[in-house]
Amino acid sequence: MSFVHTRTPAQRATQRRVAFATVIGTTIEWYDFFIYATAAGLIFAELFFKPAGAQIGLLLSFASVGISFLFRPLGAFLAGHFGDKIGRRAVLVITLIAMGAATTLIGVLPTYATAGVIAPILLLLLRILQGISAGGEWGGAVLMAVEHAPQDRRGRAGAFPQLGVPLGMLLASGTMAIMTGIVSPGEQFIQWGWRVPFLLSFVLIIVGYLIRRTVEESPIFEEIAAKKQQTKVPVIELFRKHWRLVIIAALVFAGNNAAGYMTTGGFLQAYTTNPEGPVGLERTPVLIAVSFAAIMWFAFTLLSGFLADAIGRKRTYQIGFVAQALCVFPLFWLVNTGSLGMLYLAFALFSVGLGLTYGPQAALYSELFPASVRFSGVSISYALGAIIGGAFAPMIATALVQATGTTASVSIYLLVMTLISLTAVSLLRDRSGIDLSITNQAEQEIGATIFDTRTPSTGQPANTLG
Repeated sequence: MSFVHTRTPAQRATQRRVAFATVIGTTIEWYDFFIYATAAGLIFAELFFKPAGAQIGLLLSFASVGISFLFRPLGAFLAGHFGDKIGRRAVLVITLIAMGAATTLIGVLPTYATAGVIAPILLLLLRILQGISAGGEWGGAVLMAVEHAPQDRRGRAGAFPQLGVPLGMLLASGTMAIMTGIVSPGEQFIQWGWRVPFLLSFVLIIVGYLIRRTVEESPIFEEIAAKKQQTKVPVIELFRKHWRLVIIAALVFAGNNAAGYMTTGGFLQAYTTNPEGPVGLERTPVLIAVSFAAIMWFAFTLLSGFLADAIGRKRTYQIGFVAQALCVFPLFWLVNTGSLGMLYLAFALFSVGLGLTYGPQAALYSELFPASVRFSGVSISYALGAIIGGAFAPMIATALVQATGTTASVSIYLLVMTLISLTAVSLLRDRSGIDLSITNQAEQEIGATIFDTRTPSTGQPANTLG
């Protein structure tokens, strides 16, 4: 990139502190989110939906994973509104506490056997609270990282909160693997072992709260507040001026999210450990393999942040979606061999595309929207993309396998979602290095419209779409 930014020691220290805080915070948040998805694939059908039967119970269990996505936009609307009015940091603290409280309470819920129908109802209510919290978490975390970063380092800075997702997945699958390994996989795990990872959230939430309280507010929001330029109702302003951009940004995320929820949403865990299925692996080795997938996902997400600064957000995305498209069929060919080694290889190959299409997202989204509605823009686009992509991906995949008897149908579904996202990101103009401050609001406002054709490098308004 042509721009250069010289950082003072104080600025470097602040950026390191922000990076650390966003990684820790998002890791804890997504641990909470993924521990539910893992349990849904392994145990919740039996504990909360058993009267429905094995197949319908599993579909209901995965539906409970997806229902939280429907409430992510509510969290995004609330967090976006208050994040653009009162600041990024306050919203991040609130979402962290809400997510942790919901996860901890799931750990003490009665099951259907002891409480009847009230048990799945309470489970769904707490999952909804998780969805609202997740909807508000991501936008605040990425803006804290990106808005603190210099222009030439936004890609890598924005990748740090993204790393919280594979780290949260690693922590969730690792914790669940430990529990299935040290207690009886039958009676003890069903009675109490599954509860321990949920109760652990209480400790993690205290750690996350203390870390997030030490982070300084975003300099962009401080500028907005100092100039008293907060938008009265940011969400209305966002959809009045930039609704097309929100839709396209959501579609960019959908393909990554649909593919990611094959592992994080519990589908592959359930598919590979089903004793009546074609694979028939044990729970603990599969959970360890998922932990390996999280490590690989982490590595390529981190790499993509550097690539996004070097070659641009758009090109990094395109490479990632092509890699993902090439792997959607080999993923299940390898898994269906029933070999644990082939499962590891499948996860490794699939993680390349997942990482390359996730790491640049924070920088890409942040550079799409004007400062005064940026929190609302990134949060709502992310939440809508999650609904389109990952909300019911495990349930859709399960239904496809049950209906067709083959995982080829799941591969076709993932290929379609990947191609939709590849098309969407190809429509966008790469805006790496655009001025994010409120002083550049006029250019950002025109730059975030669909039809303008002038470029940001000349100081003229920029077309967001390529």
